[in-house]
Amino acid sequence: MDDAAWMRSALAEAEHALAHGDVPIGAIAVYKREIIGRGWNCRERDHDPTAHAEMIAIREAAQHLGKWRLDGVTLYCTLEPCAMCAGAMVLARLPRLVYAAPDPKAGAAGSILDLLRHERLNHRVDVQGGLLADEASAQIKAFFASLRT
Repeated sequence: MDDAAWMRSALAEAEHALAHGDVPIGAIAVYKREIIGRGWNCRERDHDPTAHAEMIAIREAAQHLGKWRLDGVTLYCTLEPCAMCAGAMVLARLPRLVYAAPDPKAGAAGSILDLLRHERLNHRVDVQGGLLADEASAQIKAFFASLRT
């Protein structure tokens, strides 16, 4: 599979968040062409401000690998990560992130700040943004439009 196919899997994960009223954001962790972690926003369901899609996928990936270092893992997420999620990626030594839509209000992969490539940190993540951004943005916009009606 290529990056676009993996991102489509992350978009499918985002749909699960709708079942419990969370913003549809999804993430998958891929290692050696296999999904080893999946996540979608569960903040509302779990009453947990840290229950972001990326955090859940990172935890599952670490459990699958049996270690906290995510060597060789690529994380695909449908929205640019926030500072918390970006910090977790740096701490996990994630080598690569691919995200769909930028987040101009909280993005920490270049929109507001660039935590993932900060020169003073001991690890930098290779970042690719904008893959299937229109699809991810449409998914999120539809969610917020439904709240207003």
